[in-house]
Amino acid sequence: MRLLYTFLWYLLLPLLFARLWWRGRRAPAYRARWRERLALGYRPGTLRDSVWIHAVSVGETLAAAPLIEALMAAHPRTPLVITTTTPTGSERVRALFGDRVTHVYCPWELPGAYRRFLRAFDPKLVAVMETELWPNLCAAVDAHGAALVLMNGRLSEKSYRGYARLPALVRPMLARFRVLAVQTAVEAERFAALGAPRDRLRVNGSIKFDLALDAPLRERAAALRGEFGERPVWIAASTHPGEDEIVLAAHRRLLNHRPGVLLVLVPRHPERFGEVAALARGMGFTVARRSEEQAVTDECEVYLADTMGELMMLYGACDVALVGGSLVPVGGHNLLEPAAWGVPVLSGSQLHNFTAIAALLNDAGALAVVNDEGELAERLERLLADAGERRRLGEAAAAVVAANRGALQRGVTIFSSLWPSRSGL
Repeated sequence: MRLLYTFLWYLLLPLLFARLWWRGRRAPAYRARWRERLALGYRPGTLRDSVWIHAVSVGETLAAAPLIEALMAAHPRTPLVITTTTPTGSERVRALFGDRVTHVYCPWELPGAYRRFLRAFDPKLVAVMETELWPNLCAAVDAHGAALVLMNGRLSEKSYRGYARLPALVRPMLARFRVLAVQTAVEAERFAALGAPRDRLRVNGSIKFDLALDAPLRERAAALRGEFGERPVWIAASTHPGEDEIVLAAHRRLLNHRPGVLLVLVPRHPERFGEVAALARGMGFTVARRSEEQAVTDECEVYLADTMGELMMLYGACDVALVGGSLVPVGGHNLLEPAAWGVPVLSGSQLHNFTAIAALLNDAGALAVVNDEGELAERLERLLADAGERRRLGEAAAAVVAANRGALQRGVTIFSSLWPSRSGL
């Protein structure tokens, strides 16, 4: 089965390069560093006895960041290799860690590429984040002799059904993991049903609860809030195509009843910044762009946060937050970031990637689900008019985050039990 799977990947190579070229029309970074996708040009033995963490893109990188910092503090002599698959993820790694780690793109799912990668960086411990389950990656790591760990593992019902259709491919893949640290007991049962050895499963919680709102972050959020003034402010974060139109239509309704409200709009992908700015202006809004350092005047109706790496700070400068990827069938994004600030959390109903976290917030009365522009505008108007209700929802959300901390330390303990001994601790 894996032989057939690999053959299909080789057949797909021209399409993969075509996709890089296509995405590179709006985001040229996709066309750069293509050799890393095949692990070409690396010198064997570049590193020895390293630890490799694969974090995919921005969300996984941000979630893994506290864990990576804790591991570097606990094991300062071990070289860390952090891989992503997107340019935005790459930018986040470099911004967060600089030259303290080695960063490259993760190779495509090809055995030869993985062999070249592993010969170059020689990892003795490999961690993949969340749902990065790739049969050839797991087989190559196992053949290299490294310990393989799944961290912050999650498996939605939809993903579970997809994997269940390929037992001959999935069961051997899961058997290669030394530890599978998953977020909830429900997900542990799904992994077990797919063939993961039960004695290797750990219900670890989500490291996304271990958010740190440090003093510099709070100061930056307070400074931005000062620029906004006393007006009500709401944020629509990590929006996707089709969502911006809903958000802007809801904002128009809101302005008709509460003039002066400011929308902070944060598109998910940087290649869309220009088109979202054009969309907002085309709908008649006065727009200021953060990337151009445009002032937020009293006439400004939409503040386009078209920069990278600032979302956590932006949440702290707003009164109410809508987390995107949920009004369209994407599956949602991290609800815990605004919750950690004690900001009331709104979401669409498309939350299949965050069902457990959404359930916790919902059970605590800390999540409001809306389905369309009308419900969104109505809920925003009620919340912005009622400071007591905002405070109640925000405190309930922050309490959920506080009550579920601890996965980070448990993750460090798992890593330390498997840490390469020859590197020194």
